[in-house]
Amino acid sequence: MTAPGAGDAVREKEPVAERRLHPVTPLRRAWAPVAVVMGWAVHDPDQAQRQLTRLTATTLLAALAVLVPVAALYGFMTWWFTHFAVTESELRIRTGLVFRRTAHIRLERLQAVDVTRPLLARVAGVAKLRLDVIGTDKKDELAYLGEREARALRAELLARAAGFAPETAHEVGEAPVRELLRTPAPDLAISVVLTGATWGSLLAALVVPSLLWPATHSLWTVLATGVPLLGAAGASSVGRFVGEYDWTVGESPDGLRIDHGLLDRTHETVPPGRVQTVRIVEPLLWRRRGWVRVELDVAGSSNSVLVPVAPRAVAESVVARVLPGVSVPAAVSLSRPPGRAGRCVPVWWRGQGLVVTDTVFAARRGLLRRSLALVPHAKVQSVRLTQGPWKRLWRLADVHVDTGADKTVTARLRDAREAAELLRAQAERSRTGRRDARPDRWMAPRPGAAPARESRRP
Repeated sequence: MTAPGAGDAVREKEPVAERRLHPVTPLRRAWAPVAVVMGWAVHDPDQAQRQLTRLTATTLLAALAVLVPVAALYGFMTWWFTHFAVTESELRIRTGLVFRRTAHIRLERLQAVDVTRPLLARVAGVAKLRLDVIGTDKKDELAYLGEREARALRAELLARAAGFAPETAHEVGEAPVRELLRTPAPDLAISVVLTGATWGSLLAALVVPSLLWPATHSLWTVLATGVPLLGAAGASSVGRFVGEYDWTVGESPDGLRIDHGLLDRTHETVPPGRVQTVRIVEPLLWRRRGWVRVELDVAGSSNSVLVPVAPRAVAESVVARVLPGVSVPAAVSLSRPPGRAGRCVPVWWRGQGLVVTDTVFAARRGLLRRSLALVPHAKVQSVRLTQGPWKRLWRLADVHVDTGADKTVTARLRDAREAAELLRAQAERSRTGRRDARPDRWMAPRPGAAPARESRRP
């Protein structure tokens, strides 16, 4: 994150104590010189092989005797020159051995503070702190901290972002969590098997080699094509199961907490007031079981999944926590496009639908894989109407709603008059929605916690 100018820097009355990362961090940084050597070998494998054949056992041992201390020294030096400190208004991170970099992360611009614990980090008892900041695509991170220190620092940063006074923020502690949902492992496994992408990959792994064999009669060609396709199908399914294992959604004053992962545990936060769109996805093979998946668009954040799989009623109760005062429209309330829309999009036009309530703009798309997108009126940034020559011939138009997450929700194939009226009415609803919306707050005051100073909020 780019550091602010000298004129914007906060002058502290007292020196701020800087802290270092966990002592195990140099082991992570020490791989950089080894990665350089491996990168050279991959870039020019022939040259690397020729050089290796010329080396004797003594030369190899001497090279290792030089490389290992250099890697260890590099890891130690990068750890030694990395410091962080929490000031009254920002998190300051200083890194760099040769080229120094100082990141000033303004606390009021924090979107989310996530704690991740990769498998090896869990063994070592450390964790990684990842920071979502408004206006940045890449997350800043502190890797690694002790697990207790990471959780304490996360709680302090959230308290500061909420406006608690600096001298009491470290005493606030982590907010209590009330569990809303936990995804059973059998349900997750069945949902992965019933996903269309899994079956599509498996079908490609069977069909493509079958077509190649009559054309080439080469076993190696068939294996070189079929094995990667089969591996991709298995990897995507297994990867999704491992990543979404033990998915838990809890409610706290900070927002919604999401914990998940079999090997790498991740603790994420859905920031309150920053959710721009909620999508309820219903794959074809899930419908008999009444399951849905809930996805999110969050402004300035990479968090995209709220519920991997759950019964519709349970998922809708969680959506109500993300969008207070919003109820998911029933399928019967969605209006389809006029019948002449079939001349523009045969068959698939039946999957389109629209309903506008007092709180949300809701558009559905998809016939096999249905997706219902909910956009609160207060989150609409702009409204557009588009109409190509073929749609103009059949008096049809599309209405696009743009949100603060750089995403667009589209009501397709609407009657032209209806679309024009929808454009005007939605612009007015968005203005009144933003005017009446409550300001975004990180969390509600907790019992016994000191409130923020007046100077903390402009």
